[in-house]
Amino acid sequence: MSGILAGLSDARLYSACVVVILYFTTSAYFLWPRRRPALVATGGDQTASATLIAFASQTGFAADLANRTAQSLQAAGEPVILASLQQIDDDFLRQTKQALFVVSTTGEGDAPDPAAGFVRDVLDNSVPLQSLSYGVLALGDREYDNYCAFGHQLDQWLRHQGATPLFDVIEVDNGDEGALRHWQHQLSVLSNSPDLPDWEAPKYDRWQLAARHHVNPGSAGDACFHIELRPQAGTSPTWQAGDIVEIDPRNSTWDDKIAPLPHREYSIASLPTDGAIHLLVRQMRRPDGEPGLGSGWLTAGARIGDDVAVRVRTNPNFHAPQNDAPLILIGNGTGIAGLRALLKTRIAEGRPRNWLIFGERNAAYDKFYGEELEQWHARGQLERVDLVFSRDQSERRYVQHRVLECGDDLKRWVDDGAAIYVCGSLQGMAPAVDAALSAVLGAGTLEELAISGRYRRDVY
Repeated sequence: MSGILAGLSDARLYSACVVVILYFTTSAYFLWPRRRPALVATGGDQTASATLIAFASQTGFAADLANRTAQSLQAAGEPVILASLQQIDDDFLRQTKQALFVVSTTGEGDAPDPAAGFVRDVLDNSVPLQSLSYGVLALGDREYDNYCAFGHQLDQWLRHQGATPLFDVIEVDNGDEGALRHWQHQLSVLSNSPDLPDWEAPKYDRWQLAARHHVNPGSAGDACFHIELRPQAGTSPTWQAGDIVEIDPRNSTWDDKIAPLPHREYSIASLPTDGAIHLLVRQMRRPDGEPGLGSGWLTAGARIGDDVAVRVRTNPNFHAPQNDAPLILIGNGTGIAGLRALLKTRIAEGRPRNWLIFGERNAAYDKFYGEELEQWHARGQLERVDLVFSRDQSERRYVQHRVLECGDDLKRWVDDGAAIYVCGSLQGMAPAVDAALSAVLGAGTLEELAISGRYRRDVY
């Protein structure tokens, strides 16, 4: 063992050590199931700030993914606590600030056998968890009627205890690679480490960068670009509003000269009938001032006419409602992209009862797709539009403030069967809007909307 490690670089040595630690830690969990969860971190007692990664595994797949999750966060310098659900009790959960749950479903919607004690001793009780933020990766098989049932049961229980979801449940059908990459994307957001390597590189198609327009010159914020990507001639790719596009920065998977780079995800702002994938991309900057890996490639690095490595990933949790019920769309910044595609779908289907609440910095510079929104509103295809610009007055105003101000109208729309879709920033906007909706509608009502699929979020 020492001879092997001696030949590794420092970076590879660190990674190898982390894997070894995690392996033996996880093995200990199965051998001594009643031991308390142990901190997996490098130096110091960082338990208070550590992220709990808890798994429930029937065949070992969930445990493996939990290990990979821990390794990714460790690579980003984040302390973690790795544990099987059978080791977690309500006292431990009460002390936890952030948790990620990786759970399988077995049989006809049951929890894995090792989690039976957790279901009996914890899920059957009421535990105040207002200080907990969490995410759930639910593993299942769509051939079963109760698909990912235990993951959703856990999510519903956590919501009912007052815990705050970081994002909607991510469902994984038979190890679907796209869903797992979306989980990895959320890990990079949570750890503020966009360059975390992919567990497995996706297979990309060749698209062409057909158009690029700077849409907010003069803005106090970073430059935003409307991007159009066209498929190869003779192909007719399909997607739905709510789906995600994955981009390979600099087309690394096509060049053996470039080390494979982690993918980037963007909400699609168009429909197949538009003939192209439309994106709204903000040019992010690194601490040294250099453009971000993905946004820099799309907004400056690639030239018009260049091939771009693209993969479309379905995102059924954010597809448009399949009925005539009203739709309330809430978002900020580049989140308007995903909301635009939903509005296009609703308009194409002849469903005009749509309400948009959107926020940005200044109306003069950051009114993304403003002319289009005005036209839809004038035609009666977008019933109501509430735009909030934080810097157009002395006090800062954001979308959550408008949600609170429109409380009575929101209640009426929800009473009429409205669904609420939120798209935009995971940090700041999403939790603030969630709190505002809870204040307006009541925590119980918002929980029921989430359970029934009438409250959905695509946040990043």
